[in-house]
Amino acid sequence: MAAGFDPSGRLPDVFANAGTSSFTAFLSKVAPEMLPGRRALPPGMAADLAPHATTIVAVAASGGVVMAGDRRATMGNLIAQRDIEKVHPADAYSLVGIAGAAGIGIELMRLFQVELEHYEKIEGAMLSLDGKANRLASMIRGNLGAAMQGLAVIPLFAGFDLAAKEPTRAGRIFSFDVTGGPYQETGYDAIGSGSLFAKSALKKRYRAGLSVDDAVRLSVEALYDAADDDTATGGPDLIRRIYPVVMTATAEGTHRLTDAETSTIAESVVAGRMENPGG
Repeated sequence: MAAGFDPSGRLPDVFANAGTSSFTAFLSKVAPEMLPGRRALPPGMAADLAPHATTIVAVAASGGVVMAGDRRATMGNLIAQRDIEKVHPADAYSLVGIAGAAGIGIELMRLFQVELEHYEKIEGAMLSLDGKANRLASMIRGNLGAAMQGLAVIPLFAGFDLAAKEPTRAGRIFSFDVTGGPYQETGYDAIGSGSLFAKSALKKRYRAGLSVDDAVRLSVEALYDAADDDTATGGPDLIRRIYPVVMTATAEGTHRLTDAETSTIAESVVAGRMENPGG
């Protein structure tokens, strides 16, 4: 661990010398106890001690990618939070969504944002999309001990690949297993307890070459179907006006749909299901 400030007030050498482009690697040397996976946990399972975030979907579109997440967090059979936000920008051209232990997931997501920003400042260039996925994979791997005690975090990562030869195929999606294995997905993917139902909906309706607007609508419909069968997934709450978080990553960068935009789509989906419950 780094020594503290000396009486002169000078920063320790580890802060003043050029170091690694990985903020996580830097933190593991300077203050390893601050990394989520390095904290000592009491023996036994801890899964019931923290809220869990659930369903995230991602859909590749012509010219980008869409990611959407429901707003519910649960503890056992109780709703712990109705308006948690699980989808965030990772950097200017990529998105990350979290499922699993909510607190550790949010911390890991913020650490990943710093990791990408730190790399850009040290190297003067942005990581490739594959490089970002690999950095996230190593961070998940570092949380394996907590995952084995029931505090697993499984993110979904997606972004616009600036190096893609065909702009229509620049929207890419990566999933991960609990050991950090990264896998590129084709077309769409979902994570969390409602993912089985969301992917079933996407499987029937997804078509290659969707526009971004169509992919947004498809994502909201998939979350609706997940909420219809999974109690841990929250559907559009028209009474409290709580709607899914929907974000896009395109050549213009990342963008979050406003609540007004999302509410229009969600209310249209609900109205459609009143006429045809099966979608």
